[in-house]
Amino acid sequence: MPEILINGQKFEAEAGQTVLEAARAAGIFVPTFCWHPQLSTAGNCRMCLVEVEGRGLDIACNMPVSAGMRVLTDSPEVRAHRRAILQFITLNHPVDCGICDKAGECSLQDYHYAYNGEASISAEPKVRSTKYYNLSSRILLDNERCILCLRCTRFTHEISKSMALGVESRGDVSVIRPVADRPLGDDPYSDNIVDLCPVGALQSRQFLHKTRVWYLEPTPSVCPGCARGCSVNIWHRKPEWHVKTLDPAQNQSIARVTPLENPAVNGPWICNKGRDLARIFERRRATEPMLQGSPVALETALERARELIGAARHPLALVSNWGSNEELDAFQRSLGAVFTAYVKSDSVPQPGERLEDELLIRADKNPNSAAARALYADAPARLPEGTDLVLVWGEGCDFGALPRGARLIFLNAYLAPENGHADVFLPTSVQTERDGHYTNFQGVISGFHACFAKPSGALDAEALFRSLAAPARVHA
Repeated sequence: MPEILINGQKFEAEAGQTVLEAARAAGIFVPTFCWHPQLSTAGNCRMCLVEVEGRGLDIACNMPVSAGMRVLTDSPEVRAHRRAILQFITLNHPVDCGICDKAGECSLQDYHYAYNGEASISAEPKVRSTKYYNLSSRILLDNERCILCLRCTRFTHEISKSMALGVESRGDVSVIRPVADRPLGDDPYSDNIVDLCPVGALQSRQFLHKTRVWYLEPTPSVCPGCARGCSVNIWHRKPEWHVKTLDPAQNQSIARVTPLENPAVNGPWICNKGRDLARIFERRRATEPMLQGSPVALETALERARELIGAARHPLALVSNWGSNEELDAFQRSLGAVFTAYVKSDSVPQPGERLEDELLIRADKNPNSAAARALYADAPARLPEGTDLVLVWGEGCDFGALPRGARLIFLNAYLAPENGHADVFLPTSVQTERDGHYTNFQGVISGFHACFAKPSGALDAEALFRSLAAPARVHA
């Protein structure tokens, strides 16, 4: 392992590392725009330039380490060069931070503050370009903000393999453009380029002018969109920035979803379905227990459910593969000896959805099938005759296929016609309202945490199962 000196300190680098990688591994920050650890080296922003004894200034991202190398990452010459690069970048950048969604997490803002902090010295008019170019139905491109780091083009070529983006024209009129016969909208990973963009050139339509990032905070979670179980951050409004009058619903809504890097599961990426979790979790909720469609008190519904369970001779349960490990364990401990249980699929592929690929997306569109199937077999196409009680937990059940005459206990979080047809309906919480864990198809266990309070009337399935097995009263 070659030994090098960085800012006068000795470090052992790994063979094949670049100076940038060795410095970052040693905890020494070197600024970059175009470099990314998962992408090929472009070396076109020049922001990572460092000073090497005997060689002068050179870019750290493409410089292999060698034994005895002496590197300075913050010398006066290096800082002068970074100031010059930032002056060059802002020659044509609009500096419209006040209306930019990237404000607050923009590398150009951070580096300008750290290394320059001066107004542009250019007296020439800025080169104007396209302000709102439609890259796809999900992404807008502001070419005036683009610094041509080419992270987005490299992502579509190297990671998603859609080959959807390229550079058109040369010099100061170069622009990012979609390839004519490869629409970016067909790339199920396209929204990752919004995260990759170090400035505000690539904008998510979902998040456009929605809020400022400093009003938000992330909660670690797991995407339930398929059996991969990608780690994500769910962004929502900080309690100290809750809206009081204009639209209080913003306080309980998902502002955006971004990847939470997890090398064991998804690395730094997620698919577009993971960005759309608000469409899943923010559907109209069921909040009232019911007996055959008539709202009742919770204890009344629980008592009736206990009566049905006690009277059943052949009770059967269809278990949710969206239930957490903790909820599955609670069902097994509380009711596993009472019911013959099978696993159903709560979610199936939708028309036009990519079924599976080699990057992240799995054909099983449920997050916890592995844990559920470790306990129970898959539900048969035809349920056993003679079943006189069915407990259905979660979505995805074909109610028309249930045994005729069987009583029904239904646990669901969302409004649905079947809620009112059940003998007993019990409203449940959703993933964003509780803590728990999923086990993905590889056996990796990932945790999620509550973002929001449960609506009044909804209970965690874990508590409901314990209550159905024992007469103790449960409180929301």
